[in-house]
Amino acid sequence: MATKKPEFGFVFNEPKREEFEKSEYYFDRDEKILRLNLRGSSYGPSIEDFGPVMSKVIGYLRKIKEARSFVLVHDREYEYNTYQTHLLQEIAEVMEFIRRRKLTNPSVVEIPNCGKHVTSRVAFMQDFFVNMLPTDPVGAYVRLKRYIEEMIIIENKEFGISKRCYHSYISRVLEPLKQELEKTELIQKVKEQLPGYHIGNREVYRQIFHPTIRPNFMLTRYQVYIPENGNEVDHYELKNVNTEVRIFRVPGDIRMHYHVIPPEFNLNEEEYAVLDTARRYMSEHEPTESEFAEPERTREVFFNIGKDMILDILASMELEMSEEKVKQLATILTRYTAGLGILEILLADPNLQDIYVNSPIGRTPVYAVHGKYGECITNLIPTGDDAESWATRFRMSSGRPLDEANPVLDTEAEVPGGRARVAIITRNLSPEGLGFAFRRHREKPWTFPLFIKYKAMNPLAAGLLSFIIQGSRTMLIAGTRSSGKTSLLSACLTELMKKYRICTVEDTLELPLPALRELGYNVERMKSRSVITQVESELSADEAIRTALRLGDSVLIIGEVRSLEARALYEAMRIGALANFVGGTIHGDSAYGVFDRVVNDLGVPPTSFKATDIIVIVNTLKSPDGLHTFRRITNIVEVRKEWSKDPLKEKAFVDLMIYDAEKDELVPTDTLLNGESFILNSIANNVREWKNNWNAVWNNILLRSKMKETIVKYSEKFDKPELLEAEFVVRSNERFHELSEKVKEEFGILDPHRIFALWTEWLKRELKIQNIKVEEHQ
Repeated sequence: MATKKPEFGFVFNEPKREEFEKSEYYFDRDEKILRLNLRGSSYGPSIEDFGPVMSKVIGYLRKIKEARSFVLVHDREYEYNTYQTHLLQEIAEVMEFIRRRKLTNPSVVEIPNCGKHVTSRVAFMQDFFVNMLPTDPVGAYVRLKRYIEEMIIIENKEFGISKRCYHSYISRVLEPLKQELEKTELIQKVKEQLPGYHIGNREVYRQIFHPTIRPNFMLTRYQVYIPENGNEVDHYELKNVNTEVRIFRVPGDIRMHYHVIPPEFNLNEEEYAVLDTARRYMSEHEPTESEFAEPERTREVFFNIGKDMILDILASMELEMSEEKVKQLATILTRYTAGLGILEILLADPNLQDIYVNSPIGRTPVYAVHGKYGECITNLIPTGDDAESWATRFRMSSGRPLDEANPVLDTEAEVPGGRARVAIITRNLSPEGLGFAFRRHREKPWTFPLFIKYKAMNPLAAGLLSFIIQGSRTMLIAGTRSSGKTSLLSACLTELMKKYRICTVEDTLELPLPALRELGYNVERMKSRSVITQVESELSADEAIRTALRLGDSVLIIGEVRSLEARALYEAMRIGALANFVGGTIHGDSAYGVFDRVVNDLGVPPTSFKATDIIVIVNTLKSPDGLHTFRRITNIVEVRKEWSKDPLKEKAFVDLMIYDAEKDELVPTDTLLNGESFILNSIANNVREWKNNWNAVWNNILLRSKMKETIVKYSEKFDKPELLEAEFVVRSNERFHELSEKVKEEFGILDPHRIFALWTEWLKRELKIQNIKVEEHQ
């Protein structure tokens, strides 16, 4: 990367860091940032608290008029934004006004024959210019107003030449200066607070100037102050990263403010010094491309190296720290060397769904979409160096290019506490450089009970989908972006019995397959070529599907049906090459929208589309005020087979359940209630006990529904959220199948009442709960 030429002082990069520490300042002409070195200063890095520091900043702003922001470099870096810089630039312009008008010059201060008291008046103006105005502009304005009042009182008592002298001094010097100050935005902002103002009180500056803060060992800046006039509406802790999150509502802003306080911003000066020193040493060994292949191992290695290095630094500085504190510092150091820095804090928050870092990076904060509060503005401002570092890591870890010839990169990120799909753009697509979008996924798989808890589906829908999945049908989950398609597909996987092998094809790894492996599932994962990046070394999605078919009998899961793989998928389904459940996601807002996308956009023959059995539509709905969104399954549709050209006109799309907005839930249609579903009856025809026995089929669906509803109720009643997670849900499903087999062997039929009774006894034993009355299965 080419080194930027500074206007004054030194270039700020690692090789020049020691030179900058010996310099007072430098100005980055490209970024328009003025940096002032306050290391070793007797004053803290704060213009709001220390007048001499404000005076120094204003002095440099007089010389460097094009500065857009300024940074005070001390133990940490304190950056003041464009608006705050503008407030001081106006004061610098007032000082230039005094200089141009020569208002500190006796020949200007006095008219001819007005030598009386000239010394005191000149002394006031010089003191005002040199000491008062640059250190305390508000106090200087108040002092000037009071001084003018004093001069007017004296003028009114004088006669003749003396009266004219005072009048000239007031009208030619003091009043123009007062008017110039009143034009500044700083004085306009505080004018109402000035009656009775105590000169020297700097509280007024603390209300206006709020720097973003960045420890020297990291790049991202942090807005330490809570939003002005912000009202806290929520707060919670991210225990896995020891971080507090606060949510604020600010009057006049429809977005919530997401205020995060990571532990790296709450260290003392000694701890910052240790981390800064360790970071400089660690920067000599950035993770290599091969190390990215084993991110967990790389983090472990960097953690151990960092821990030993911190102990050595403490010994050399003759400092002592507890073992717990050393581990905390090593964890932070690992986050900013082998990890993704502050992004890891955001990715660890299970409430966040999307994270946006927009270009030009450094000008705007990070934005995030919160599951409860919608789009939020955060108090984190990444830098261009952050962006370059992230882009390099994702490029290396994915093996995919990101440059002007390949300006888009689709990949994934996995850090302790969170996973995400990552989309990156750069020039030439993005004229302002790098931009990032992170779609966060749950670290653990979604489950149907979780969907029930969040009202995305009701128990009956869960029971119906469970029945369909285990009936080895083909299902497409359709919806708009961010509607929850991948989350629902993830939940469907937990409904599969472990005896079935699962084979997945994804161009970006989003499904929580490592977690399923830990639960004992037999999973084979394949990563296909991205339709956007088109990396030639990667296998195309259609070839990946054909390969999956050659790997043996498996459940087939397609992360997203986007392109040519649709033909291969439907070809396999049409000829009966797939005997197990087939699932995937696709963009579309209705059953016909899915047909239109598959047939007209992706080129699948209309008759091949008949291989689709079930289409589930998920959608993001809005509240009437437009401020809130919520995800819901809005349709469960079966695709019948007796049509030739247009399934909509020929009524092949039949709703089994449809969303009722008034009830805010899915309701069954008459087709489902009356047992007229073609797909459900075709499943029943393959099971002796269910063939031509709709009541048995319906009771089995209700049994599955009741079990999932009971799990949710018990989770809420006994405050056991772990009951909703995949580990327990999978065990519950396994127990359901075992008990079904047991009841059938003993009684000859799948008696839903006996199965439910035995299952609830198992549930009570699992929870170690006695004498609890469980609702009877209806």
